[in-house]
Amino acid sequence: MGVILEIKGVRKTFGGLVALDGVDLELEEGRIYILIGPNGSGKTTLVNVVTGVYKPDSGRVAFNGRDITGLPPHEIYRLGLVRTFQIPQPFLKLSVLENLLVSKRGQSGEALLKAPLRNSWLMEEIEAVEEAFRILEELKLADLWDQPSYALSGGQMKLLEIGRALMSGARMIMMDEPIAGVNPVLAHEVFGRLQRLRDSMGITFFLIEHRLEIALRYVDHVFAMASGRIIAEGKPEKVLMEPKVIEAYLGA
Repeated sequence: MGVILEIKGVRKTFGGLVALDGVDLELEEGRIYILIGPNGSGKTTLVNVVTGVYKPDSGRVAFNGRDITGLPPHEIYRLGLVRTFQIPQPFLKLSVLENLLVSKRGQSGEALLKAPLRNSWLMEEIEAVEEAFRILEELKLADLWDQPSYALSGGQMKLLEIGRALMSGARMIMMDEPIAGVNPVLAHEVFGRLQRLRDSMGITFFLIEHRLEIALRYVDHVFAMASGRIIAEGKPEKVLMEPKVIEAYLGA
């Protein structure tokens, strides 16, 4: 497996506050990673820097071998690095299927000059619908394809967000608390589906999650963060036993 995301010496300050203090990370494709740490440790700031919301003061971010440091979010999104948020924001009045279809990029039928020429884009639209249904099958949402997204449960909305990311061509998905507010049964289902997407599609996931009693059963690699630095990394059982990690949580 090759390296899909590389972060080298990233530093970000806000006035006198050092949010990121020389962060180094390397992620291989086709794995599930989790970033843990107490509140205020810099986790969300790091995701914001990687996805282009903030520009780092120094350091470098590379995705799939390309330097993306300081690129705007929409350009990073087009490269296949997609972010989802703690509170899902689907198009509530559109159906589950329609939410996926609007996420498909480069559809000819949306072009001003081609839109009237139905025969030139009809097959493309059919293929998009077939792709959307394949993704919904992977997420176990296919039976809900015609339901308005506002009718979904919180956990199903989280899965819908993943579906929209996949429909856009994502190779890596960064997720902020994917099981926040989700009941334990569905939370386990969400993580189980992340594993299946990792295995069947080779998708890389980078998660921030506080419900460690659930999340750590499913991840391949853990990064622990405190005071803007990575203080430990490795297998879950190893990282949780690190004295620096224990101190960071007990002292928070």
